[in-house]
Amino acid sequence: MKIPEGITLNVEGNMLVVKGPKGGIKKVFDNETVNVTIKDGEVTFSTPLKARRKVNAAVNTVRAHVRNMFEGASNGYVQKLSVIYSHFPITVEAKPGEVLIKNFLGEKSVRRARVMGSVKVEVKKQDITVSGSDKEEVGQTAANMHLATRIVGRDNRKFQDGIYLVQ
Repeated sequence: MKIPEGITLNVEGNMLVVKGPKGGIKKVFDNETVNVTIKDGEVTFSTPLKARRKVNAAVNTVRAHVRNMFEGASNGYVQKLSVIYSHFPITVEAKPGEVLIKNFLGEKSVRRARVMGSVKVEVKKQDITVSGSDKEEVGQTAANMHLATRIVGRDNRKFQDGIYLVQ
């Protein structure tokens, strides 16, 4: 796989470090199963083990993660969520490291959703934008907000309030 322009990839033991214009990403991989080598602007993935189905799956998984790291370091990832309510107006506030969800279903207690890593959360009225360079952190932050407003013990066909992924 060719390394895109403006992106640097370093292998430090079993850790891959990708740096680009949108930020840097570090991931730890199992170096006993997959070997990552960099030569002449190309990154190659190989295995010292006998090629079997599970070993090939591990190599392809690392390749996909590195492709996602390149995409995140060059363009970044963005997910858009929307706040939906019918009776009680929900207020969402972004703080460093967490998102506060107030007045959900008229509750007095504040629900909290954790923000992963270096992800940025922007709230504009009923629209929430989650952006960052790591695909997993952006997705997990959006999932944390959705799960914080999950309704338990009531009919979810009738009580459809919450935070939902739009795009």
